[in-house]
Amino acid sequence: MTQPINRNPLSLQQPSVPATLADWPVAQELLATLAAHQAECIGMAANMIGVHKQIIAVCLGPVNVAMLNPVLEKKRHPYQTTEGCLSLNGQRPTRRYQEITVRYLDQHGQVQRLSLSGIAAQAVQHELDHCQGILI
Repeated sequence: MTQPINRNPLSLQQPSVPATLADWPVAQELLATLAAHQAECIGMAANMIGVHKQIIAVCLGPVNVAMLNPVLEKKRHPYQTTEGCLSLNGQRPTRRYQEITVRYLDQHGQVQRLSLSGIAAQAVQHELDHCQGILI
C-alpha cells in the first residue's frame, strides 16, 4: 500500500533506528510508494513515509530494491552535484561519490553487498543521508 510523503523537515532530520526483519512490511510499503512516484524519484527512505527505521528503497534499472540497515562500505571518486528530494522543494548542492559499495540485509535477513556507480550510487547515498537525518 502506498503511503503519503512526509514533508516535515523536523521529522526528516531525526536519525532513524536500526530495522529488524519484523519491519519488512515497512520495506514493502516503501517499495509500493516508490513505484507510485517513479516518475519523480528513484529512491526513498522510510522516514519519507513517516517511519524512522533504517530502510531504503532504490530503483536499480528495471527493479526496485529494498535494503534494511544499509551501510556505505566503500566510496571512490568524489564529485559535486545538485539534487532534489521528493520531501523538499528545490535543488541543493551536495558531495557524492561516483562508485560505492553498500552492505545491507535483504528480506530474508541475509547480508548482501552491491557495488554501484553513477545515478544508482548517488540515489543510495541520498537515501543513506535520510537514514541519518541529513537533508540536502
